[in-house]
Amino acid sequence: MKKVLSVASEAVPLIKTGGLADVVGALPAALAGQGWQMRVLIPACRGVLAQLGKVKQVWTDPDLFGGPARVVLGKCGGVEVMALDAPHLYDRAGGPYSGPDGDFWDNAERFAALSWAAAAIARDGAGGWQPDVLHAHDWQAALAPAYLRYWGVQIPTVLTIHNMAFQGRVGATKMAALRLPPDWFHRDGYEYWSDISTLKAGLTVAYAITTVSPRYADELMRAEFGLGLEGVIQARAGAVHGILNGIDMAVWNPAQDPEIIPFSAGKMAGKAKNRKALMDEFHLDVPGPLAVLVSRLTPQKGIDLLPSSLEDFIAAGGGLAILGSGDPWAEGMVQGLAARYPGRVGVKIGYDEGLSHRMFAGGDAVLVPSRFEPCGLTQLYGLRYGCVPVVSAVGGLADTVIGATPATEAAGAATGVVFHPVDDLALRQALRKLTSLYADRKGWAALVRRGMKTDWGWDASAARYAALYESLL
Repeated sequence: MKKVLSVASEAVPLIKTGGLADVVGALPAALAGQGWQMRVLIPACRGVLAQLGKVKQVWTDPDLFGGPARVVLGKCGGVEVMALDAPHLYDRAGGPYSGPDGDFWDNAERFAALSWAAAAIARDGAGGWQPDVLHAHDWQAALAPAYLRYWGVQIPTVLTIHNMAFQGRVGATKMAALRLPPDWFHRDGYEYWSDISTLKAGLTVAYAITTVSPRYADELMRAEFGLGLEGVIQARAGAVHGILNGIDMAVWNPAQDPEIIPFSAGKMAGKAKNRKALMDEFHLDVPGPLAVLVSRLTPQKGIDLLPSSLEDFIAAGGGLAILGSGDPWAEGMVQGLAARYPGRVGVKIGYDEGLSHRMFAGGDAVLVPSRFEPCGLTQLYGLRYGCVPVVSAVGGLADTVIGATPATEAAGAATGVVFHPVDDLALRQALRKLTSLYADRKGWAALVRRGMKTDWGWDASAARYAALYESLL
């Protein structure tokens, strides 16, 4: 069996702040069926080692960016995990990127250390195990393929962009601290407008670049999505591959989900019961379509479009349940919506995994009005749970939701509502379309079942990753 080392800042079930963790945690099992053994290297943030239980030390470094470090091998949730145990870097209160007082001041060094360890393991092995391919995720791991290139080590590398908005940009004064060779500080290396970009460092040298949807791969060549790195993507277009994310079909299974009243496309009675339970939980009374929004509350997610888009939807009988956290202004704004529309808009600030399952199970529709969305998993969870997606026509949203139009409805192909451009007028029109579709009970039932029967598991995507790895060897 061929071997691949996947290096990332988070992975379920050990560390999660977003969809990156879901992808990194799901890929190993999916790839096993393709003949690849994947181990995941993550930082041993506080609490990680306790979750791993019995571990075996497989790698050490007496001075990894300011202190001693080791890598231990263990298992969690069926995933073989290599945890980088460097207390001076990772044993801190908070999450993987920030603590009670905000982002950690030394994040550049913390994730350079993760990349350095990954590159060293790819070059020399760890505990008798050495990967055939190194797969890095986002800016936090992007220096791993760069270090290998700087060392002159020829091991196939893949870098996946989960979100181009985060580029690992720091001042050039960090060059020595990050152990970067000065002769690579130029426009074709890691230099970015006189600063350092760790993401660019990896993009310029990785054997292959992947994005988490085909459309996002195309979008990144344009300035509004490439965010300053579109020239790099254009220059490396032949190495760029869009591979759609999947979801864990066992975890997200409405027929066996312990958080909800079970239902399926063939037995839908439980859906109505979940809807009633969700309204009770949010203290809502909604005669029309009940929409849900499970999201970070940031401008990227189009949250600011809600106040000017909801009035007609609410007047037509609709309602909205919101779960999320983010920018203080956005949290205040959605709380204001709940005060403005009592009984029709409910808000819970924070994140609750179980509640998110109950929301997809009880909601009639899920709103994803993102300005950009590399892949998006929310709309896939919605489809799986009979919660019709209302999405903007960007990235993975456009790749996974078939908008209801006369043509797609006549063909029996529609699975949701897709709108463009991303502004409040288009969102108002999309909500009007949602209300119209909901009123046709027979057509609505067919729309819901069609989405539920679509397979968004990992098998097809894992096969594409396996084929890409093979092509690089």
